[in-house]
Order: sequence, then C-alpha cells, then structure tokens
Amino acid sequence: MGDDTQRYAAELIPSDYASWRYCIEVKCGLALKPDFLQARIAVLSDAGQEETKRFARLYGDAHLNQILAWFRQAAAES
Repeated sequence: MGDDTQRYAAELIPSDYASWRYCIEVKCGLALKPDFLQARIAVLSDAGQEETKRFARLYGDAHLNQILAWFRQAAAES
C-alpha cells in the first residue's frame, strides 16, 4: 500500500476528497454511481431530513457541508 492509501485506511473521518472516495468505495464497498450520488445529495441538502439533522448534530455543519461538496464533486466527475 502506498503512503496515501495507508493514511486513507487509517483515517476514521476523511480529511480530503481522495480519502473520502477511498472511504466510500473501498471501506464501505459502495460504487459512486450517479443515482447513488444524486440520492445522497438530495438527502444531505435537505435540512429537514432526520438523517441530515443527525449528521449535523454528530459531525457539525462544517463537516456536513464538506461531505455534501464531495458528493457534488463526485457527481460532476461522473
């Protein structure tokens, strides 16, 4: 494993876009397909969703916004 891959594997919370993609695709085994990305963007963009409220309570609004930005970036790349 390369240095970055080792760092990504060790991180509990992704620190950058590449680490986030590693977390989703490798650790979680999820494919970043357009329908999945759009569904996640829809939920995380809706402050009224219980899942979104829970995420913000646990990780804070800044991290929620960062994760949403990474989902949007992945969608733009697909």
